Amino acid sequence: MKQLFPATGRARVIGLTGSPGAGKSTLVDQLAVHFRKQQKSVGIIAVDPTSPYTGGAILGDRIRMQRHFSDHGIFIRSMATRGSLGGLARATADAASVLDAAGRDLVLIETVGVGQDEIDVVRLADITVVILVPGMGDDVQTIKAGIMEIADVFVINKSDREGAERVEREIRALQSLAIRSDHWTPPIVKTVASEGQGIEELAEAIKQYEDYLRENDLLRKKKLQNWQERLIEMLRESLLERVSAKVGRESLARFAAQISDHKRDPYSLVEEILAEVAGTQR
Repeated sequence: MKQLFPATGRARVIGLTGSPGAGKSTLVDQLAVHFRKQQKSVGIIAVDPTSPYTGGAILGDRIRMQRHFSDHGIFIRSMATRGSLGGLARATADAASVLDAAGRDLVLIETVGVGQDEIDVVRLADITVVILVPGMGDDVQTIKAGIMEIADVFVINKSDREGAERVEREIRALQSLAIRSDHWTPPIVKTVASEGQGIEELAEAIKQYEDYLRENDLLRKKKLQNWQERLIEMLRESLLERVSAKVGRESLARFAAQISDHKRDPYSLVEEILAEVAGTQR
């Protein structure tokens, strides 16, 4: 990754997130077809949930994209979350960097079906598309505290269903309550991905936001914010790995038993472990 990093930074990274059953895979598939017609190379990262019981994952998203298997302009990588929260896997950011360094014009990242606080994709994507569907019981009001606030573009998929107009009204009402720091008002695009309807309009909305970022010199600012968040996450993971290697599973089990029996308090123990790791690093 150190050697690849200088070759990154050219691809546009688009994150697509939304509730389970929103049709994210079908939408990604249709977007890939659209971008290929424009002679753009596409990398797709599809993240599937890992079973908390078996540790396995179906990785079924790529099954929905089988028609691209012979197209060298599209590369599809499925990966499991392996217990990571936030809608992405730990390796998703690195996989996106690899596709970027490989020369892909666009990298599409499809998250697992996420809830209101699982918004890791915003730290990775240049443009975030939030996909909603009518009639699923996931009212805009119930998820507004999380993914509703990260959308650069809203998509109402399966818009041929009853209730699409209500979802649009709720989104617009929500938008009227607050103004984004970049003063962008996310457009609302209606699609029926299974039939290819609204895909050109979605691609145009994505381009409009990209142009807006460029014209207002906001792209660099957005990347700076994203990298600040990612650096904190990378430091957290690196520190956790070092602490785990230093302490070991047996010691953790012993410490847990001592805390459970109230022979030690966890706060002092954490301070001691961190001080010991810091001393070792010196």
